[in-house]
Amino acid sequence: MTSAQRFVIAGAGLAGAKLAQELRGNDFDGHITLIGAEERLPYERPPLSKEYLAGKKTLDEFTVADSAWYRDHNVELLLGTEATTIDRGARTVALPDGSTLPYDKLALATGAASRSLPVPGADAAGVYTLRTVEESDALVELFGTARRLVVIGAGWIGLEVTAAARAAGVAVTVVEGATTPLLGAMGPEMGEVFADLHREHGVEFRFDARVEEITVSDGRAGGVRLADGAVFDADAVLVAVGARPRIELAEAAGLLTGTGVLVDAGLTSSDPNIVAIGDIAEQQHPVLGRRIRVEHWANALNQPAVAARTMLGKAAFYDRLPYFFTDQYDLGMEYTGFAAPGDYERVVVRGDLGSREFVAFWLDDQQRVLAGMNVNIWDVGDRIEELILSGDPVDPDRLADTSTSL
Repeated sequence: MTSAQRFVIAGAGLAGAKLAQELRGNDFDGHITLIGAEERLPYERPPLSKEYLAGKKTLDEFTVADSAWYRDHNVELLLGTEATTIDRGARTVALPDGSTLPYDKLALATGAASRSLPVPGADAAGVYTLRTVEESDALVELFGTARRLVVIGAGWIGLEVTAAARAAGVAVTVVEGATTPLLGAMGPEMGEVFADLHREHGVEFRFDARVEEITVSDGRAGGVRLADGAVFDADAVLVAVGARPRIELAEAAGLLTGTGVLVDAGLTSSDPNIVAIGDIAEQQHPVLGRRIRVEHWANALNQPAVAARTMLGKAAFYDRLPYFFTDQYDLGMEYTGFAAPGDYERVVVRGDLGSREFVAFWLDDQQRVLAGMNVNIWDVGDRIEELILSGDPVDPDRLADTSTSL
């Protein structure tokens, strides 16, 4: 690499900031420009629905690096702006003011945006989403005044906000279109575990529900009306119906896309001079043997090390298993692996579901472990990963037997 080379990173979240760090850590001495839509220094997002929302962590504690790091490592920060177009032939990125940035290598780390709900009332005051620090701050303020909240969506964000709201004394009704919480992520077996957890903390669920409208009074959300006519009054409504990968920039540039930007094992897109990382990367996974796109913190944290090597012309591939975690009330959980709906045949539980101290394993039709989730049991992550990576069939009865070592 020479000092004449210019690398541009579009997206200044955790993935983009870590990539800048990894490039400098790999002795790249060229020019790095990091472009971000938010005015703030890059930060991690999981605390927004966990510790920060609960008042247990400050923003500084999950900001990736302070301003001095970017200055000392000669990383140009362009905050409060976004890349608007990519000219792959000229290798330039255009900005809203009409200026362009030349690049030798470009990284797309544009992340995801909260999905909207196409129903009347969705744009009223008192309708919340959660993706940014400001939105988390707004929820903290809401918890100090609201008596009742309706949460639309029983995914990770919906349930974590629900737990925080209940801890603040706010009554919560969760409206979900599926038959259980977390159906796509966990399946019905473990979805019921989370439903029971929240019911024990006073949460009301309405499943198989379709939202007809967010009711509005004097310009402000006053609850939710379902297609069957049921109405749930509230002081505010949280829309937590998933995230939308921000791939418009890649699509307009003609990169190959599916649910995200298609990348190979080394995170290179269909253009050899462009990599994609984080929420938007739909990767050909070398271990799982399939394309996957995972919207979780671990990818944003770990993919940049591989992307940096790829941008520098070094051999690299991203082979980590998907990983995510949650904290709700007294339940702490880690999940490793990948078991999409229809992939697995059964779930084996090792431990006590009632006390919520157990490990769950998702097995395929050949009794191979696809994924594992440890709930309030720690230091078993490596064993779970070994079982998945071995690809060997297991005896489900022995797997469930706590007297048999993993």
